[in-house]
Amino acid sequence: MDIQKLQRAVVDALEDVKAQDIKVFNTEHLTSMFDRVVIASATSNRQTRALANSVADKSRSIGVPVIATEGEDTGEWVLVDIGDIVIHIMQPAIRTYYNLEEVWGSKPVRLKLSPESTRPAVASSETAFDPMGTRDEPEGRRGASRSSRPARSNR
Repeated sequence: MDIQKLQRAVVDALEDVKAQDIKVFNTEHLTSMFDRVVIASATSNRQTRALANSVADKSRSIGVPVIATEGEDTGEWVLVDIGDIVIHIMQPAIRTYYNLEEVWGSKPVRLKLSPESTRPAVASSETAFDPMGTRDEPEGRRGASRSSRPARSNR
């Protein structure tokens, strides 16, 4: 199948389930394993799974088999491999942390997208990805560690 038509089918499937901040990167000059990388944001685990299912269903409906799907168990980052295109569907905090745009190229393929699809997704501080556990504790808990409590007296 023509890569342009396949790319359009993937983007349409993502837009159908309201993906945000869709970017498509031409990777022909970087790897022979696939021609495009698509990165999209979702606002919840449920939406990442729904987007992955939408892409897989659309792909099968046009005769392109799904080679693999990874990450559906957690739903924070789901990858769908359809051969010529690899699709990363990520929650905003994960996407910001891993910054795949930097890996695959700074200039995305130009596409006509719906206005909702181009809007960047924003992570709330409550759902922000913090792999090192460095996020500050809430105000009331700072300094309330065990060692800062007064010692018990045995009197």
